[in-house]
Amino acid sequence: MLIVAEKRSVAQAIAKFLGGSYSQFKVAGVTAYRFKYNGSAAISLGLSGHTLDFDFPQELNNWSSVDPIRLFDESVVLVPRDEALKYLFALRALAKDQDVVYLALDADPEGEAIAYEAVLQIRIVNPSARFKRVRFNAVTKKEITRAFERPAELDLRTVEKVFARMASDLTVGAAFTRLLTLSVREADPRALPFGKFLSYGPCQTPVLGLVVSRELERMNFKPEEYFVIKAVVEAGGRRLEMRSRPFRLREEAEGALAEAKRAPGRVVEARYERAEVKPPVPLDTVELERRASKWLNIRAKAALDIAEELYRLGYISYPRTETTVYPPTLDLKAVLEELANTPFGEYAERLSRGPLRPTRGNSDDKAHPPIHPTKGADKREVEAKLGARAWRIYELVVRHFLATLSPPAVVERQKIAVVFGPLALETDGRRIISRGYWEIYPYEEEEERPLPYVRKGDGVVLISAKIERRETEPPPRMTESELLRLMRKYGIGTDATMQDHIHTNVIRGYMKITGGKCVPTPLGMSLATALMKHAKPIIDPEVRSKMEAALQEIAAGRMDSVKVVAAIREEFKKYYKALEVKKAEIAKELVDVLRGAQRD
Repeated sequence: MLIVAEKRSVAQAIAKFLGGSYSQFKVAGVTAYRFKYNGSAAISLGLSGHTLDFDFPQELNNWSSVDPIRLFDESVVLVPRDEALKYLFALRALAKDQDVVYLALDADPEGEAIAYEAVLQIRIVNPSARFKRVRFNAVTKKEITRAFERPAELDLRTVEKVFARMASDLTVGAAFTRLLTLSVREADPRALPFGKFLSYGPCQTPVLGLVVSRELERMNFKPEEYFVIKAVVEAGGRRLEMRSRPFRLREEAEGALAEAKRAPGRVVEARYERAEVKPPVPLDTVELERRASKWLNIRAKAALDIAEELYRLGYISYPRTETTVYPPTLDLKAVLEELANTPFGEYAERLSRGPLRPTRGNSDDKAHPPIHPTKGADKREVEAKLGARAWRIYELVVRHFLATLSPPAVVERQKIAVVFGPLALETDGRRIISRGYWEIYPYEEEEERPLPYVRKGDGVVLISAKIERRETEPPPRMTESELLRLMRKYGIGTDATMQDHIHTNVIRGYMKITGGKCVPTPLGMSLATALMKHAKPIIDPEVRSKMEAALQEIAAGRMDSVKVVAAIREEFKKYYKALEVKKAEIAKELVDVLRGAQRD
């Protein structure tokens, strides 16, 4: 039997877990593994992601002689990826004499499509081969063994959805990329030398649009002046910093302060309310990326890449998941026991002594559990294999898992408001009653700022006060964490690809990410604003959202993939025609930016 995995490390783990002992060899320059499984000879082979891709027939790939609008009416074909040729040769060589092929690719839509790509290649050399699909959520002996004991069938509807997305994205992306590139070259060949191009992507460009929209808000923001009174007030035997409401005019603030200095002070509100701060819900892909960006300053793409390496080495469960509910089949106590000999062991042991009541989110894709640790490890072990950032991601996953099983934190929210004649001042505070899950999850821990206990009507003394001039501030630049949240809201990309669309904008020179903030470049600003002005639908996140919903209907079996792709092509062909009329105006704007960048 032949086993096809998505990566070499997983193929090796399968050989180890199913065979106990194994030997490795090479075919077509690709490493494979021989072992015995249930008394029969077996080989496991790892690929390297997608082996096939969609492309136009060769005659349509001459940009100078083919009108881009033709691409909306032409069929696309599956072709081998150049970097995957050696894997295809190895796959065909090993499969030609096999009766049964186990497809052990990643258990997500992309993995389903890659599995089908393997089927297409194997059928070329072995039409009679039988195929079995195995899906597992962690690269552990228990999970691998269970998956091979209960193989399933390939999900062809999911394959259709993935292929439909690939085909439609290629068509739309290629047509608009060529239109933009050729328009600029026609306006000024020096602005975009041969070999350079301006790319458009049905996901990439709406992502850029979100970032640029925020930047335009900042640029168009008109600050307004206002004044506040900051004061030191003695209350309950302590001196507290307090502040007033905003005053529109300095004269108003000066008048209120002058009267306040002559008036007695008293407490008008003293609020002390207990509140629970609930632990986070179980971790899915986007939340892992958001939290890694926000708290660890690790870019979303890097975070997922690292998480996948941790998964392939058996440290965490499959990191591409939309589920935020632990399934009943997940043995939570067994996971806690696995952490016994780690820096988190004492905390895990305390949790295991009591009943486990995990938090629950609202999403369950019925495919994969939330991300959780599958093997205990310490910092030295993880860093030795994968580096310092891998330990930080692993630590985040472990701490998050433990937090979901922990009690809430309990705080007392405090507020004191006082008046001196017409001047009202207030301050907020916080007292921590129980740290709860913050003990293991310091990322969310709130700072304690306790206030004294006073009662309504108590007297207070104004020690000092001053008027400060301030201005309203523009909205902050969009963080990568916030961008991921908006992409999920609008359905731009999948949980597995969102970080790739952000990264594409970075490598194309349309935006930078500095200190976790997304900053559009002059070229990105120019491209996005031009499209917003002349072809808004192709940068509108709502349009991509509707497109993604139609693709999802294919997987659900409610729509035909051919019809969905045709409808998408027709819709974007209409947008193309509208943009083509304005191409000279857009090209001029882009040429100015490109030439300016060359001078810099």
